[in-house]
Amino acid sequence: MTVTAPSVDQPDRVRARPWSTRGARLLPLAPAVVSALCGVLLYVSFPPRTLWWLALPAFAGFGWVLRGRGWKAALGLGYLFGLGFLLPLLVWTGVEVGPGPWLALVAVEAVFVALVGLGVAAVSKLPAWPVWAAAVWVTGEAVRARVPFHGFPWGKIAFGQADGVFLPLAAVGGTPVLGFAVVLCGFGLYEAVRVAAEGRRTRAVRSGTAAAALLSVAVPVAGALAARTLVSDKAEDGTVTVAVVQGNVPRSGLEFNAQRRAVLDYHARETRKLAADIKAGKVARPDFVLWPENASDIDPFGNPDAALVIDEAAKAVGVPISVGGVVARDGKVFNEQILWDPVKGPTQTYDKRQIQPFGEYLPLRSLLDAVNDSWTTMVSQDFSRGTKPGVFDIGGTRVGLATCYEAAFDWAVRDTVTHGAQMISVPSNNATFDRSEMTYQQLAMSRVRAVEHSRTVTVPVTSGVSAIIMPDGKITQRTGMFVPGHLVQKIPLRSSQTPATRLGILPEMALVLVAAGGLGWAIGAAARPSLAREERRRAR
Repeated sequence: MTVTAPSVDQPDRVRARPWSTRGARLLPLAPAVVSALCGVLLYVSFPPRTLWWLALPAFAGFGWVLRGRGWKAALGLGYLFGLGFLLPLLVWTGVEVGPGPWLALVAVEAVFVALVGLGVAAVSKLPAWPVWAAAVWVTGEAVRARVPFHGFPWGKIAFGQADGVFLPLAAVGGTPVLGFAVVLCGFGLYEAVRVAAEGRRTRAVRSGTAAAALLSVAVPVAGALAARTLVSDKAEDGTVTVAVVQGNVPRSGLEFNAQRRAVLDYHARETRKLAADIKAGKVARPDFVLWPENASDIDPFGNPDAALVIDEAAKAVGVPISVGGVVARDGKVFNEQILWDPVKGPTQTYDKRQIQPFGEYLPLRSLLDAVNDSWTTMVSQDFSRGTKPGVFDIGGTRVGLATCYEAAFDWAVRDTVTHGAQMISVPSNNATFDRSEMTYQQLAMSRVRAVEHSRTVTVPVTSGVSAIIMPDGKITQRTGMFVPGHLVQKIPLRSSQTPATRLGILPEMALVLVAAGGLGWAIGAAARPSLAREERRRAR
């Protein structure tokens, strides 16, 4: 057997191999790191920060890491993007119950983003791919808003755009169209940069590709500017003076539920202060007063002492009060808004329809009891769902009601307007989440809803931030957090419907169909070479 002696330069090649192997191992990490960081960048674009424009480079970077990827890499990169975005965005869900539920929620929700990543990678080689990719993202949001457990739409791209140039598009087609425009512009930004770089390198770029890239950026911006004509705070049905009362809670956290009477007393006390200010001429007399969700966790229908406190507050201010209460009826428990008249007492009610899983009811109760019985103790009885839209007629003014969590759901706000609401109120209780960003995220949702339906939106909250929002999405008054206070303001009433209100779910369905068409095209295009190879093999 002949043995060949190593050449002189062979040791150098041998020494070089570890470096090249290490570089090959590190190279795949770059897209993973970029994907996760882009997710974090998207989180930073959300309230309470006003850096809405950061969503554009976030999606540009996401498009860069996904374009042309195989399915395994796309799933992984999408999941990392979802983790980077949702881990910090939803950290408030673990404020009082620990990191377990927070991490579990994020782990599940990031799966939807991973599937979106797979879809974006699949359509990324199609002509005008940013359009298909943005529609895929909206489809992911549509699914996430419906499953599991009736959905969790928190973190919709639209909810990060309350201060942005794209906000008027909410009046065109609601949160799906607003979110689509932002994502399209972000992907289009990457495509424009890519096409420009390719053109400099090869000096040959198809005019159609370049035009599609530029239009992906220009059309959303132009559409948003054109949609500004739909945004107005002009009164159509006169005006009404409203008062929003924030009573505060004895202390933040879940423990405040053990002091339910104190919470009720705080709101009654702040209402009496409002009455004193009215008498002193410091503020105008409101036409009605809005209390937050859970202002009376003591059922006033079953507890005469609670009813007396509310009745005395209504008599002191001399106008009806919308009271957020917990009510037991026919063996069921409801999160209920009660319109309490100073003369007639309770006259109208609205039962919350979109109740919060793991907060107001426990899915899989028997399984959770076996895993951790403290969760089942915390939610000892499930709340029941209401069945009718909430619209109170208060002296001729029709007030739509979307209680707290419901503000995140398109249908729960829209159908108050289609049932005649001239303004919207979003009574909430955020005390459980302490001073986290949750209250600011929810406030941004209400700002988007104001523009979406061209209605004034009031946000009475137990511990803050309570606010009054004009139909153009601007906050005119707000409170601090964990302080008592009241806001009084004359607001416009409106009855016209925006395109978004009239169209309802149709824009979202149209974008889902666009996504389906793009995915079908991409799958067909990928299958054709394989079929051709198979035909050639058989021919041989």
